[in-house]
Amino acid sequence: MEEAIRLIGMKNSDLKKLRDRDSWCWHCGTEQGLVPHHRANRGAGGSKVLDTLQNVILVCAEFNQAMESDANVANWARDLGLKLSRYASPSAAVFDNYLKKWFYLDEKGNRFETEPPTYLI
Repeated sequence: MEEAIRLIGMKNSDLKKLRDRDSWCWHCGTEQGLVPHHRANRGAGGSKVLDTLQNVILVCAEFNQAMESDANVANWARDLGLKLSRYASPSAAVFDNYLKKWFYLDEKGNRFETEPPTYLI
């Protein structure tokens, strides 16, 4: 995980906050093989603007690959805020599939339990 995390443009202090907040995969709960996932993609060229604690979560490599290669998985992940459309805000709620709870992520590396988005109620 350390090598994968170093590939994103976050300060060391933010990387520690990310690891502390996300000690398991948001999808399956594993603590092994975690990689950083940008909820809103950085796009071609890899802009560092979206390397924020609100936008980056840790998921297992298997789920990360599935979100990028399988349209059905990507659509499911969008419904849960794990993957965001290009124009969506990282302030959108995200579902921890392992804990079965919705969270709001802030820029300081915290997560706060919240209600599901209104479009799902």
